Amino acid sequence: MNNLHIVNAEAPRVFLVGIIHREPGLPSGTRENATGDKTQTIELAGLADTLGLDIVDTVTVTVREKNSRYGMGSGKAGELSEKARAAGAQCIIFDQELSPSQQRNWETLSGLSVMDRQELIIHIFASRAKTKEAELQAELAQLLYALPRLSHKYIDLSRQRGGRYGTRGSGETRLETDRRHIRERIGLLRKEIEEVRKNRKIQRKQRKKQGVAVCALVGYTNAGKSSLHRSLTGSDVLVENKLFATLDPTARRVYRQGTPGAGKNIIVVDTVGFIRRLPHNLVDAFRATLEEVSQSDVLVHVLDAYDPDWKAHTATVHELLLELGAENIPIITALNKIDLLSQQELETSIGRDLPNVTPVSAKNREGLEPLWKLIEKMLKF
Repeated sequence: MNNLHIVNAEAPRVFLVGIIHREPGLPSGTRENATGDKTQTIELAGLADTLGLDIVDTVTVTVREKNSRYGMGSGKAGELSEKARAAGAQCIIFDQELSPSQQRNWETLSGLSVMDRQELIIHIFASRAKTKEAELQAELAQLLYALPRLSHKYIDLSRQRGGRYGTRGSGETRLETDRRHIRERIGLLRKEIEEVRKNRKIQRKQRKKQGVAVCALVGYTNAGKSSLHRSLTGSDVLVENKLFATLDPTARRVYRQGTPGAGKNIIVVDTVGFIRRLPHNLVDAFRATLEEVSQSDVLVHVLDAYDPDWKAHTATVHELLLELGAENIPIITALNKIDLLSQQELETSIGRDLPNVTPVSAKNREGLEPLWKLIEKMLKF
């Protein structure tokens, strides 16, 4: 597997390929049952832009029959490779997962570096990791992804370290040595991350002893969670119009006056954004961080009401909440970015079938008090 270096002064030139999988036998003019669409290609471009890559061209191809070698027919694969080279690309990025062998086949065919959606997202996480915890988790995700792909780097597997080739007791191949080193490093990272999980568990126990409630903001990446967190808590958390601006959970304590003569501390947590087909390696690596979601008392699903793909984003969020074991936690739906909607659009059915819906504008600080009332109602104080 060729490496795409992102540290050069000039941004690497990339050729993006969106994939629409259509069931065999569907008429050519029929879009039903297609499992991908152009909005996913737009999202892929957003991911590439977040990493600072130079997009030279974007194409979307429809695949009716999968081919184990390239994931599509060899003719189409050759055509795409030629287009990428003609566009001056240094790397082809696919909006789907490639197996290690498919990645190698594409690199051999095109003569270019090839990356899939998983690797692109992992690169973004690694580039945006600022704290020790985020760096540990991002490195673990990178190694888990790289381990089955190590063989791409070695053609001559007879090279030995120590001993003679073909003799009893011959040393390890370079590939075997590197695999062993990576497994050892993965083991060390898991131990360090486990310490993070233990510390978080202790912190959660202390909060419960003190009667502090936890409200976690969840949602699709770039839905406005950090902006809403800032508005609700008055904090100075990073607000950036980029995918995955937040990797570490940011927690701020807010004192809310409850019934007369009583009050309650609420910790509002800003969490990492979700995305379609979030790589399992990342879910695994960031388990310590994502546990903040499953251990919360109430969830606020921040939904970008201005995004035309909000239904698919909502489905993704609910699927990941289920995977994290957070499906039974009370949830509020905050329809964010209402400042971008007309009154007529606001009165339509956007999100109205979702639980406990309330409109807000994190940017203009609209609808915050009704949202707080809903949070307090869920927390029963």
